Amino acid sequence: MGHTGEVAIGLDIGGTNIKSGIVNAEGVVIHHLNCPTKANEGGEALLNRIAEITKELERYSSSQGWKVKGVGIGTAGQVNSRTGVVMGATANLPGWAGMELGNRLHSMTGLSVLIDNDANAMAFGEAWVGSGRQWNDFICVTLGTGVGGCLIINHRPYQGRDGFAGEIGHHVIEYSGYPCNCGRTGCWEQYASVTGLMRMVEEAGAELKGISTAESIFTSAQEGNEASIHVLRRYTQYIAAGLANMVHKFNPEGIVIGGAITRQGDFLLNPVRESLSRQLLPVFRERVREIEVVSASLGDNGGVVGAVAGYFI
Repeated sequence: MGHTGEVAIGLDIGGTNIKSGIVNAEGVVIHHLNCPTKANEGGEALLNRIAEITKELERYSSSQGWKVKGVGIGTAGQVNSRTGVVMGATANLPGWAGMELGNRLHSMTGLSVLIDNDANAMAFGEAWVGSGRQWNDFICVTLGTGVGGCLIINHRPYQGRDGFAGEIGHHVIEYSGYPCNCGRTGCWEQYASVTGLMRMVEEAGAELKGISTAESIFTSAQEGNEASIHVLRRYTQYIAAGLANMVHKFNPEGIVIGGAITRQGDFLLNPVRESLSRQLLPVFRERVREIEVVSASLGDNGGVVGAVAGYFI
């Protein structure tokens, strides 16, 4: 590939797949290695799998003459990045909570280890070489099965006291609303996630019978189906409601939205922008330059790139 110099190994740990790769100092993934998480085998097996992936990528780097600065990991759950401990994990990663990932992986590989929440890692990547690099401070939101997020301040993720900041999917926008997996009701992720969108489709009943994916509801709306248009209008209003809350709290320069659903481009984002503008206090929308809402640009590489950003910036 013609690359010389220092690299880092990045891993993005999800409940289904592990995305990994070798990243250069320009934030480019120059070698990929992806595999199933096999989370059902438990936390110890997952740790061993991560160590083997890391060693394999280190061997490949050595064969190419690249010097590995360290390994960075973004993982689902709540992470104390200072201690390297996974403090909380979803049911998708059994046996993962309590894992002393940083110290143990360092012992197994001899490499320096950086660890963070997967949403923080994705946001850090966007701050480094993605859609957020134009701003010092911005909010990054991921829309998927749930809703994740991160506040970037001075190009870096805001961690909070224990490293748990950014659980924005669990701020309440409908008191006594839909029950959430976290045990509360009315959490934003019950309305702004793809899961929430598909529940709205189901609630529409016979009018949207046969719509089984997020892509198909957008296609239906683009073809002029009134029921689909109504569902998406409601959905984008809920996305905007949560974003408005965060704009009022943090007054960011911009907002980056990630997740596969953003492949719909402006057909999704324009209604979000319009609804957000209507929901903001006048002082926020009357500025010379309104807050920008853009799609994440790193795609599937975002978590891998962001996991190692701390080695290069």
